[in-house]
Amino acid sequence: MQEKHEKKIEPDHPRIKREKKTMDAMVHIYCKNHHSTSKELCTDCRELLEYAKYRLSKCPFQESKTTCGKCPIHCYEPEKRAHAKKVMKYAGPRMILNHPRMAFQHLLDGRKKPKKLQKKRITD
Repeated sequence: MQEKHEKKIEPDHPRIKREKKTMDAMVHIYCKNHHSTSKELCTDCRELLEYAKYRLSKCPFQESKTTCGKCPIHCYEPEKRAHAKKVMKYAGPRMILNHPRMAFQHLLDGRKKPKKLQKKRITD
């Protein structure tokens, strides 16, 4: 009998879940006002959101994560990073009206300083 070795997917830390919700809200605000969408995102914004959520899941800082704009590691591809920056610049100030608690928490998260990542040593 052959055993299947499945890669266990660890659930996101609450900090990462919150960051994903914040990004989701920002992308929806941006898309609604720039691409005349209502509940559904346009293709470009949906791809950006999926990409952002994927990158957040892979974030090495997890619970000690600051906001992406203040992160010492820029893990987005340049084109995606430029798009995300444009979305956040527009939607950030509007978050205060649309999602005040989320906006306040995002401001607090931005004040966090991420822990330095430890380099893995390779031993022979």
